[in-house]
Formats: sequence, C-alpha cells, structure tokens
Amino acid sequence: MTNENPPAARVASIDVLRGLVILLMMLDHVRERFYMHTRTGDPMFDAIDADLYFTRYLTHLCAPVFIFLAGLSAWLHAHPGEGRYRSPSPFLFKRGLVIIMIELVLYYLVWVDSFPSFLFLQVLFAIGLCMIGLSLACRLPYWLIGALGVLIALGHHALEPIDLEPGGIGYVLWTILLEPNELGRIGGLTISLSYPALPWFGVILLGYFAGPLYAASTSARTRRKALIGLGVGCLALMLVLRGFNLWGEALPWSVQESAVRTVMSFLNFTKYPPSTNYLLITLGTGLLLLAWLESNRGQGRLWGAAKDFGSVPMFIYVVHLYVLLAAYWTLFLAFGPTHGERFGLNGVAWIWVGAAALALAHCPVASAFAAYKHREKRNRPWLSYF
Repeated sequence: MTNENPPAARVASIDVLRGLVILLMMLDHVRERFYMHTRTGDPMFDAIDADLYFTRYLTHLCAPVFIFLAGLSAWLHAHPGEGRYRSPSPFLFKRGLVIIMIELVLYYLVWVDSFPSFLFLQVLFAIGLCMIGLSLACRLPYWLIGALGVLIALGHHALEPIDLEPGGIGYVLWTILLEPNELGRIGGLTISLSYPALPWFGVILLGYFAGPLYAASTSARTRRKALIGLGVGCLALMLVLRGFNLWGEALPWSVQESAVRTVMSFLNFTKYPPSTNYLLITLGTGLLLLAWLESNRGQGRLWGAAKDFGSVPMFIYVVHLYVLLAAYWTLFLAFGPTHGERFGLNGVAWIWVGAAALALAHCPVASAFAAYKHREKRNRPWLSYF
C-alpha cells in the first residue's frame, strides 16, 4: 500500500482543527464574559432564544475535540515518524502538572469575582488530570486502552446512581471523577469542581487509541475513510440512542411547538459531566472535520492562522483570557454597568463581533509565538508546554 501523504512531524490537519477549537473557545469566553446576564444552563434552558442556544451549542465542540486531540498528539509524540518508540509518560505527567498549575493560578485570577472566597476547578484541571492518567495508562496493552476508552465514554452513566455524602469516605475522589460539586473548604476558601474527570479520561484514551491512523505506514486515503467511518458511526449511534431515549442522556427530548424548538430539545445534551450523547455528537463531528481537513489541505490565510493558533494552544488560551479581562474592565469603566451590576452586550450578534475582533487581535501574536516556538523549542524545552 502506498502512502500518498505521510504525516509530517506536526500534522497540519490536527493543528488546524485544534486552532478552530481555540477560535470557538474564544467565542464561548466572549459569551461568558459579556453575556452573563443571560444564563444558558446545563442542559440548556428551553426558554432561551435559538440564536443564543446554537451559539453556545457550537462551542460544545471545544473540550471533547481538544482532549481527544491531546490523546492523539500523545501517541504521535510516542511514535515519531523516523524514530523508535519513546515513552510519553514523563512528558504527559509533567505537562499535566503544568496545566493544573495554570488552572490554579492564571485561570483563577481571570474568573474570580470574590477573591479569595472561591476556587473553581474547571476544564484545565480536568485536562491536567487526564494527561497524568494517560501517563500511566499508556503503558497498558493497546487494545485495553481502546476498550477502556469506549467503556468509559459509553458506560459512565451506569455509575451515576452512586451518591456520596459530603465528608464521607471517597466523596472528594468521587466528585473529582464524576459528580460536579463542592469539594470542601480550606480556611475561608471554598473549592468547587465543574469538570469531573472520568468521562474526559475516556476521551483522551480514545484519542490515544486513534493514533495509528496517523502512523507513517497509514495512507491518507485509508486515514480519511477510517475517520469518516468512525465519525458517521458516532453520529448514527447518537441518533439511535437519543431518538428512542434509550441511553446517554438523563433529560428525554420531546416534540415542541416548532421544528427549531424540537431540534433544540433533541440536541439538548449535558456537558457537566459530558453525557454519552454529548460525546458522540461532538467527537463524531470532530472526526468528520479531521477527514475534511485531511482532504482539503490549504495554504490560505485562514488555514495558516488556524494552524498557528493550534500549534500554540496553551499560550493563546492564557493570553486571550487576560485580553478579555482587560477589555471587560475598559468597557465597564467607559460605560458602567449595563445589565445589573455588570457590563454586558445587548445581543447575540455582538458576541460574534467580539469573538471575531478577539481572534483578529491574536493572529499576529499567535503567528509570532508559533514561529518562535518552532525555531527555539530544541533549545528551550519549556516551549513544548505551550
């Protein structure tokens, strides 16, 4: 079998998809920063307008696709195209710790409203734990990694009836794994967790298991066919499970007063923790996007910008949060509170305008740092964490 386009040291389609995820994440963070006066809920409230619903829904792709790609990238790190296998365990363990520290320090300072009363452990905490978990799990037989990933992603709902009381044995561990809740208090600091790690651990295992699709011995045609088949399979399984309300989501869907509202009810999946149907629709979409990017390699500005964003995701993640924070307080000081005690935008369209402006402002920053990282990473290993 001939290899039409063997993956390079960095796979462009993976970087581009990760970059698109970063752009969608900017959209979500603009919404969170400037549209807090209208809550979306989890699952989303039926009463919110369709434009806000689908704006929020589009950003559901971010966490599962990013974590899946983290697992896929870990496999690529362990299997360099021209070299022998190298254990990804040390890198994954250290990177997991770094990401958790970013969550505890940099991320906390951005979102805290009542310093120092509350500490919310969110997506970076979950990603860090998943990387640390993968640093151990990658030593397992390859087939077992895939089996565990499927079992966790599809079957974690079976554990939901377990309910541990605060202060009881195992409560903290169970909250970290599956049930978003308050972990406890240290002095006057209340620690809460919104991203239980177990379902996300299943996702990063699946990403690692998918790694051989990008092996040098796998042809581009075979890779595309496999990605399309897996993506369609995920979406088909979601349609069956959700269509008959069989499994994968606690809140059943129902026919509403309009076709749009019925679609909203059908697609209304839980994110905290991610339901099986949530994972199927987002990962299925992500796999199809990977297949499309694989067959539509571009050289335009949009492709290049997305590739730059995707090659330095943690750097852009941290920087854009502080840019958003500065923008918020600048507008607050200029116009004062417009929605209760906060400054907020007056329509969903402005969320998109704000996200576009934020992305454009970061393009030269991402391009410059990506060039610096790729030029200097051999001499400065710390750059690999960004």
